[in-house]
Amino acid sequence: MKKIKITLVKSPIDRPERQKLTVQALGLNKTNSTKEVEATPQILGMLRKVNHLVKVEDVK
Repeated sequence: MKKIKITLVKSPIDRPERQKLTVQALGLNKTNSTKEVEATPQILGMLRKVNHLVKVEDVK
């Protein structure tokens, strides 16, 4: 599978609890933290829910 790099660019403070838990499940703790993960359907679905908080890049 291809890998993607996820960066948290906005804080999940003042967001619904479900979005906070999704960001935490992606492994992102603080603003500007980055995680490299495989692009599985589960991860892509989580990213769709919090796409306004994260930046996604392809890893070459």
